[in-house]
Amino acid sequence: MDFITKPAIRKIIDDFAQDIEQNKQKGAKPSMEIIYFRNWAGNNEEQQVWEVPIELLRYRKENGRIKSDVLSFERNHGPLSETSEESQQIIRKFLEDKDPEKNKELVNSIKHTGQRNAAIITADGFLINGNRRKVALEKLLEEEKDVKYRWMKVIILPGKDDPRGAPPEIKEIQQVENRYQLQSLGISEYYKFDKAITMRDNARIGMSISEQLNDDPNYYNLSEKEFKREVKKHKEEFIAPLECIERYLSELGRDGLYETISTGISDREGRWQAFLDYSKHVRKKLDDNYQREKMGVQEDETGDIEEIAFKIIRKREFPSMPKAHKIMRDLPKWIANNEAKKELYKLLEIEMSLPEEECFDEDGNEYNERKKDQIWGANHHETLIKHVKIAQRIVEQEKERETPLTLLDSALKKLEHENMDPSALTMEDIPKAMKLAKMVKDAADSLESDFYHLKKDWKKKLKDKFGK
Repeated sequence: MDFITKPAIRKIIDDFAQDIEQNKQKGAKPSMEIIYFRNWAGNNEEQQVWEVPIELLRYRKENGRIKSDVLSFERNHGPLSETSEESQQIIRKFLEDKDPEKNKELVNSIKHTGQRNAAIITADGFLINGNRRKVALEKLLEEEKDVKYRWMKVIILPGKDDPRGAPPEIKEIQQVENRYQLQSLGISEYYKFDKAITMRDNARIGMSISEQLNDDPNYYNLSEKEFKREVKKHKEEFIAPLECIERYLSELGRDGLYETISTGISDREGRWQAFLDYSKHVRKKLDDNYQREKMGVQEDETGDIEEIAFKIIRKREFPSMPKAHKIMRDLPKWIANNEAKKELYKLLEIEMSLPEEECFDEDGNEYNERKKDQIWGANHHETLIKHVKIAQRIVEQEKERETPLTLLDSALKKLEHENMDPSALTMEDIPKAMKLAKMVKDAADSLESDFYHLKKDWKKKLKDKFGK
């Protein structure tokens, strides 16, 4: 969904801007660079590269790389103030923990080859591109005690009364970040969960999904049809699973607590992939009338199916079975089987909420939400495992019994069923029925051809073997 809203202006903090202006210095190499801001790159407008003390540079909480962490923290503890030292340290910790391996690589890179490209900052020193570099430089300055790590190469966006133009709007800041961070250019890409939240929030400030993809060189040369396909794909792979997550969190009374879903790539308890597979393999079919009916699910059952899926995802681990995200891929087959579906429906008897007395430890301290998930999973371990395994077993056993002959026989019986009366259809249904009949005929013709060629191959093998 693309949101439309009036562009918001980002206020420049005068004291911070004055500190930057008074302490910036030339001397960085290269001394000029072109950046993707407004039409600067298109007009080939080079910008001065400055060196600024890292203590004057500040992290932005709107950094897409740590979207889920910031939103979860603010939901639990209140707003983070980017101007306070305490909040700056909290944001830095988020950046350090998000992708430790990539951070370590960056530290080593700067240590051996220095800063190759300039970061991009607002006139008052807030980093748009280069947050991880500041983390790396701070770490190197602390460890190496070398003054060269105190300075960061930056390009400063326009401030007040700047001859280059007006200060950037919030949307323009997000555009710059999108152009540098969401593109696959060899830098540390966002974790997909954070990317989903960033794409959604960018849309809410007026930067549609189409506009965000337009900034990515991976999509420059696509035809209109191909580009629309990519926009649809991004909505399905990022926005749709995020919408499922929002419903899940709301059901648990955890609105905005994204850290309970996943904290990053290295989070072994993360559930992003499970929601992605649920969205693609289950929810998408539930929202399509034809696919839903094909699974044997009535429209008023959609909520029940989603509740069952959410409980499986919350449990996450099923001994001797695939993890929750793989179960989501098989769930449509299980639901389409009446006996397996009956087993899964028994999960509806499980309460999603945890009794209040189980939410606190012996000292009266409330457990965090992940601990509550573990307690909930332990409480219902036997029931969840039992019915999910039975559903899986039913479908697998039926699959073993089904052969091409039994399937063909079953298909023929359905086509010859007494209810297969064309005159019973309404005028509106006839075109769809004709299309389906054509598809059945084509499939039957293809199978007949396959069987014919298989028969010829067998005859040839027999002739070669026995000479007859």
